[in-house]
Amino acid sequence: MKIATFNVENMFRRAAVLNQNTWQDGKPVLEAYAALTQLLEQPVYGDADKARILELLEELGLLSFEQSGGVKKASFSEANEWVWLRRSRGSLVSLHRDGTIEVVADGRGDWIGWLELKREQVNEQATRNTAAVIADMAPDVLAVVEAEDRPALVRFNENVLKLSQGEDSRFAHTMLIDGNDERGIDVGLFAKDGFPVAGMRSHVDDPGPNGEPVFSRDCAEYELEVNGEKLLLMANHLKSKGFGKASTSNQRREAQAKRIAEIYEERRKEGWKNVVIAGDFNDTPDSGPLAPLLKKTDLKDVSQLQGWVWGEREGTYGGGKKEKIDYLLLSPALHSKVKTGGVNRKGLWHGPRTQNPWEMLPTLTKEVEAASDHAAVWVELDL
Repeated sequence: MKIATFNVENMFRRAAVLNQNTWQDGKPVLEAYAALTQLLEQPVYGDADKARILELLEELGLLSFEQSGGVKKASFSEANEWVWLRRSRGSLVSLHRDGTIEVVADGRGDWIGWLELKREQVNEQATRNTAAVIADMAPDVLAVVEAEDRPALVRFNENVLKLSQGEDSRFAHTMLIDGNDERGIDVGLFAKDGFPVAGMRSHVDDPGPNGEPVFSRDCAEYELEVNGEKLLLMANHLKSKGFGKASTSNQRREAQAKRIAEIYEERRKEGWKNVVIAGDFNDTPDSGPLAPLLKKTDLKDVSQLQGWVWGEREGTYGGGKKEKIDYLLLSPALHSKVKTGGVNRKGLWHGPRTQNPWEMLPTLTKEVEAASDHAAVWVELDL
């Protein structure tokens, strides 16, 4: 059987700030969005909190100031190209006639509302190229990273993969459990006929060191039946380095790696032999945050095992020659069952001046049409 993992960066709709062409502009927006979302959940807003709320609204571009007649006047909107401030009851802020603005809510109980990221359509050809990469790999089981929701996976399977790549490319089983990320970047599963999903388990509520959910998305467990045997696949997408303080992100990613390792050891004690931990770990093999998972368990990444072929370079993200952040970790029972494995970079864009270029899909003619900025990773097992 062939197992793969692929960060598809959403099938149809994606938060506008996550668009690869506007990522650097959107990074401050994501940081302000995360900070304000957390702040607005506090039961009480003190004076310092209220001042910070106004600062973050300004960073989000919802609040601005201009000088008029020597007076600083505020301008406030509940929506812009990036975000909405949704409100169904009460008010968070009040804009006065003299041009001043204040936070009038004294806490979470004084108003009902939330921040929401605006979404935009993914380039149509990029979606088709995503299907082309999957069809080219022809996996029996695919861990999907950054999918909007299960309906999106079903639509992709039936309306894009099947129609553009043929019936043989269609998956028989589609599953996704909504995770903790409000941006619609969850982890899911595709499986072909003959590899039914016999059970699944979510860890969205597993607490971290601070009592908040440890997983940014989820560590979804899928129990698969494979030729009379059982295989457990755990799909993951760990905390990114994209925004926020590096130290905070590293701590969160390390806590996630520790929890995944704990879950893995629990399953081994329960008798599971065939275990695959797949996904985008957002860090390299030599990193400290991933050590609890990569160095303190008996798991091995498929790239460490015989039969693996790197191809043009030893990375899985963008054009980086060594930036490996996508993984297929195998339990000891599977180490000797690896027939071959590798990286499919055909959906990754590279420019004409890229050294040691890789083969791209013939339908990938410009950067916006890239299937993803991640390569797909696959392994063929003798099961």
